Amino acid sequence: YLKISEGCNHRCAFCIIPSLRGDLVSRRPDAVLREAEKLVAAGTRELLVISQDTSAYGVDLRHRAWPWKGAEVRAHMTDLARELGRLGAWVRLHYVYPYPHVSEVIPLMAEGLVTPYLDIPFQHAAPSVLKAMKRPANDAKVLERIKAWRAICPDLAIRSSFVVGFPGETEADFQYLLDWLTEAQLDRVGGFRFEPVEGAAANALPGHVPPEVTEERYARLMAHTA
Repeated sequence: YLKISEGCNHRCAFCIIPSLRGDLVSRRPDAVLREAEKLVAAGTRELLVISQDTSAYGVDLRHRAWPWKGAEVRAHMTDLARELGRLGAWVRLHYVYPYPHVSEVIPLMAEGLVTPYLDIPFQHAAPSVLKAMKRPANDAKVLERIKAWRAICPDLAIRSSFVVGFPGETEADFQYLLDWLTEAQLDRVGGFRFEPVEGAAANALPGHVPPEVTEERYARLMAHTA
């Protein structure tokens, strides 16, 4: 569920995780911290925390606490980020969904314990498309949270990626996404075209977008965020 590893010649920690399915299973925080501690001792300068949903870390463990360095550390995103930051390496958080408790991590970024960077898989902004994706669709609250985070940590950089051509996406939905991006002012934006994947529930949704329309929207998205 949550992995830290190292790999490149620059001795930064990273890993590439394939798409995962099924229930989220969290590793014990002391196990993650021991792994990170060994990496830092070996010269690793950057720790990339990667999971399917880092914001939900420890939910399955009921945020239980384990002994660590004469104290305790909970299986919780905030506690883990704080303790990782104390190891002396850069700590970069990936695949963080904008749940309310993410706000607790932003002060750690302002203090310099955690790299002021969030990789948030927003995927879209239009409520109807997010509903079809079975994702939270309160875009107004997300914008408010982004503004509040930047007020606490002005150096915060946010990266995300968005899908165009998802079944049922209308021109109005796509324009809604562009307008949302204008207001959100994300620092890095990636995009990809929806493609049917064998076994995916989205294949059965109505209103599949013609490939030429998807391609045109993809080009407009990239131009808008350049």
